[in-house]
Amino acid sequence: MFRYSISCLYVFALLVSVPSAFGCTTFCLKNNGEVLFGKNYDWSIGDGMIFVNKRGMSKISGLEDEKNVAKWVSKYGSITFNQYGWEAPSGGMNEMGVAIELMWLDDTKYPKPDDRPAIDVLEWIQYQLDTSASTAEVIRNAELVRIVSEVNLHYMVNDRNGNAATIEFLDGKLATHTGMELPVATLTNDTYARSMRYAATNDPLTTRSANSLDRFVRASARTKQFSSRVLSEQEAVDYAFDTLANAAQPGYTQWSIVYDQRRLKVHFRTKDQLAIKTVDAHFFDYGCVAPVLTLDLNTTETGDVSPLFRPYARTANRNLIERSFGGTEFLAKVPAGVKDRYAEFPERFTCSSVVPLRDKMQTRAENAAFDWRDPSAYIFKYLATSR
Repeated sequence: MFRYSISCLYVFALLVSVPSAFGCTTFCLKNNGEVLFGKNYDWSIGDGMIFVNKRGMSKISGLEDEKNVAKWVSKYGSITFNQYGWEAPSGGMNEMGVAIELMWLDDTKYPKPDDRPAIDVLEWIQYQLDTSASTAEVIRNAELVRIVSEVNLHYMVNDRNGNAATIEFLDGKLATHTGMELPVATLTNDTYARSMRYAATNDPLTTRSANSLDRFVRASARTKQFSSRVLSEQEAVDYAFDTLANAAQPGYTQWSIVYDQRRLKVHFRTKDQLAIKTVDAHFFDYGCVAPVLTLDLNTTETGDVSPLFRPYARTANRNLIERSFGGTEFLAKVPAGVKDRYAEFPERFTCSSVVPLRDKMQTRAENAAFDWRDPSAYIFKYLATSR
């Protein structure tokens, strides 16, 4: 085991909170005919897989240190973008047209322990896609669980009707903006309130840097302009990608994603594969008897890639975890046994209306402190308990 000082822990904390590293951008576009959701995923690595997740699956949070963890049955199938393994999405859209994406936020402070079931920050996304048919339902469901994590995030949500919301946790409380309280549906890496104050006194023509507030100003200006445009389907998608390009961070923007929520299509491109691909959500069977499907996010294919998805294989999931953990500085030394178990855990979920009791997992001493669904939080516990 390695020995680390408290100061070393702060160094690792800084590594995950550098704005340029988690500097994502989201926005929701709506006019009389179109509803789209755009997302730039800005990070140091671009590995990822797209998962087709099933309805009717009994699931349980993997936060083993918590006595009361979230349990649920998925009501809706979904398409998710995952970098750190199955059931740990960075974002996605369900078959009802609800889309959710994450961004880093230093100001985040999650609720203190209470009697609500606990859930991880990435599980929270899958939980909401599994159980929510609208933005209003996402907000209601957010009150039912309590996020437990060292990873400071906030979220943008949009549904098929163009009802958007920001989801933040400030001073230990859920804080949302929606409806009249969300005059422009854009979010970067500052609180929504701070971003709006900055946008009120800054012009998009002069805010040209890649920092969070400047990106917010530029993306929000284009979000407002879209509402008065009359565009074809392709023109609307192109507009969304142009907006993402305008907010991109050279060297850090790994994925650019556009959800066409009314047509239930997902368009995406990556830093390594710039050609735009499309996934049609109508193509898939979301019944839980059929296998979960996956596709390498950096596929070299172009056009509609829906027919290219293949049944889930643990090997592919484990390889993704190996690449992503290995390419993330503060996760590079996670033991192989932990990664094996992390890859295997979601396979315990069952196609059932009853959540089974999960058998107690056997742990080795080197893996004892691992938070199953939270790779970023794991490193803090691993470092703090190593001797």
